[in-house]
Amino acid sequence: MTSLAPYDTVLLLSFGGPEQPADVLPFLREVTRGRGISEDRLARVAEHYHYFGGRSPINEHNRALQGALQGELNRRGCPLPVLWGNRNWHPYVVDVLRQGYADGARRVLTILTSAYSSYSSCRQYREDLAQALITLAGEGISLSVDKIRHYYNHPGFAQANVDATVAALQALPDGAHVVFVTHSVPDAMDEAAGPAGHAYTEQHRDLAAVVAADAGARLGRVVPWQLAYCSRSGPAGQSWLEPDVGDHLRGLHAVGAPGAAVVPIGFVSDHMEVVYDLDTEAKAVADELGLPFARAATAGTHPRFVGGLVDLLQEQAAIARGEQPPAPSVGARGASHSVCPAGCCRNHREERPAACGTDWTPPVLGQPATASTS
Repeated sequence: MTSLAPYDTVLLLSFGGPEQPADVLPFLREVTRGRGISEDRLARVAEHYHYFGGRSPINEHNRALQGALQGELNRRGCPLPVLWGNRNWHPYVVDVLRQGYADGARRVLTILTSAYSSYSSCRQYREDLAQALITLAGEGISLSVDKIRHYYNHPGFAQANVDATVAALQALPDGAHVVFVTHSVPDAMDEAAGPAGHAYTEQHRDLAAVVAADAGARLGRVVPWQLAYCSRSGPAGQSWLEPDVGDHLRGLHAVGAPGAAVVPIGFVSDHMEVVYDLDTEAKAVADELGLPFARAATAGTHPRFVGGLVDLLQEQAAIARGEQPPAPSVGARGASHSVCPAGCCRNHREERPAACGTDWTPPVLGQPATASTS
């Protein structure tokens, strides 16, 4: 299984981030548009970026992943172009797809830089992809776009996290706990995640159990673990997933844990939530407590992760050709879907079309771009 036919182009679709200090507030306004976030709150968040010179690490990591994917495709004899576009900052996905079409792209297969199911980590990307396709159709540009399945439990992503967890634990005293960390979301978003709800938390726990067990087997001991959250950003009265990673580290210290290996299992690469929330804030908490602390690497360009993503591209291409390829997974939940069911990870704020779903209707060429087709 080496061909990517019928696809002619690969799209790496990510979140985006500022490249320089002047970008920071415009980027944050773009991310939070329509959510009623005050300028004072945005200014406070902007300080996280200015702490690192006004530049997010995410773009550099995406360029590296784009190059690694291109190299692996070339190595396998599938030299399709790998494009990179963002939802919230340059290069915007609509501009990337427009240029891709000019360069010959007609059928595109997408990798989201988020491994899990939820509105923020899947459907919102699909909504922005749909809006890009609607805009382009209004310009007379017709593209077909699919995506690979959720890969949180693909063996390649799992193995990258196992390797990182083992390395972090080896830097700590015996008996150190593993703290798996992901981005907190509102409880209501988790309740709507996936076809049956709560997929966001259940997927994380399923993978965390596998990673902890495999890391423990490599180290020859049982590894205690917990799932914690970072980057809560909603109003005080709104219920979000807990515990916060800082609070959890304080709890570990209180019960005498000999150390904490913080594993950002919810992130594909070093987002701002990793380098600020974990490397800066969580580490400061651990240092204050005197709790030995190690932060595990994200999957990044780990060879098993990159190879696994290309495996998933080839798997989806085989499905598009009418074949039934194997769909390897770890844990108890089995392989996820690449075509999302109607209403999956629904948007509580407004109904918007979302590409790559059973309820997605491709736009008509020449039709003016609109915010919604439903």
